[in-house]
Amino acid sequence: MNIPMSLPDISQAEIDAVNEVLKSGWLSMGPQIDAFEQSFAAYTGCQYGVGVNSGTSGLHLAMIAAGVQDGDEVITPSFSFIASANCVLYERGKPVFVDIDPLTGNIDPQQIEPAITDRTKAIIVVHAFGQPADMDPILEIARRHNLAVIEDACEAIGAEYKGRRAGTMSDCATFAFYPNKQMTTGEGGMIVTDNSDWNDLFRSLRNQGRDVFNEWLSHSRLGYNYRLDEMSATVGLVQLQRIDNLLANRAQVAGWYNDRLGEITGIQKPHIADTTTRMSWFVYVVRCMVDRNQLMAQLKARGVPSRPYFTPIHLQPFYQQQFGWGTGDLPHTEEAGNTFLALPFSGVMTEAQVDYVCQQLREVIALL
Repeated sequence: MNIPMSLPDISQAEIDAVNEVLKSGWLSMGPQIDAFEQSFAAYTGCQYGVGVNSGTSGLHLAMIAAGVQDGDEVITPSFSFIASANCVLYERGKPVFVDIDPLTGNIDPQQIEPAITDRTKAIIVVHAFGQPADMDPILEIARRHNLAVIEDACEAIGAEYKGRRAGTMSDCATFAFYPNKQMTTGEGGMIVTDNSDWNDLFRSLRNQGRDVFNEWLSHSRLGYNYRLDEMSATVGLVQLQRIDNLLANRAQVAGWYNDRLGEITGIQKPHIADTTTRMSWFVYVVRCMVDRNQLMAQLKARGVPSRPYFTPIHLQPFYQQQFGWGTGDLPHTEEAGNTFLALPFSGVMTEAQVDYVCQQLREVIALL
């Protein structure tokens, strides 16, 4: 059986929408990006949405808005995709890594306050795998220390924390639409905020530093080419109209996995926190109680791909060389990095494919 690691869910509606944009001749900074931004902001419950060309670009602009400069510190988890730390370096700041909750893989709020110094400027909270971090204590700490809070919600569209949507609990949040995400634009991202000044700043920064009052080729500040094109925006607009269905399909696939993996020793299913009132299934990640490398190799031989998820950022070669991080610094993060495994997962995965993956897991683990 052919089991892809991930597949986007693209319908004829997205294809038709892209064709219409191509026929229009308006391929950048047109009506589609405006409509996508407004619809996305409304979906999350924020006042403003600003389309960008990636979640990474959105995180970078968030660092600028938060005022991060040379030597400023930003607290963030190491158990994440590398962009959530790299964005701090883009503004010559210093990422300060703290450990995670070993059950969810999200940042542990109890580890934040001891890491705060007089150079701390912001906290980047990552909602790993589509599950919101424990936001209330984080927000309380930020208020006491006058710190900006940025939600990296790139994996968490539609997720809810105590009934509140991911992306609505901070100064701003970023979402990403890479093809393996819950919804996709191919490449692309979105920043959401309720801060009108930050909204204006984001719009200027993504478009080479031009402000709304600037004439053509006049630039008020150092900016970037972080624009989201019209073709991507129209795909996002159609995907957003389908978002409830897209999320429901992924939840169904996760449910099939949950039902079958309960019978398999050597694997622990994802842990859903009590504070998570809606999980947004980005990936399906299990914890291996057996040798993960052997498990992956045997699964690959049987046609089942799998991936370690994540490799801790503080153990990436560049971060070890630049900042001196090493093994043993973040025990829970490193344990997760050594044991968490992503199984094939998407909203278009069939029940027969899930059956096959789980059957191969069962057989391989019995041999290890």
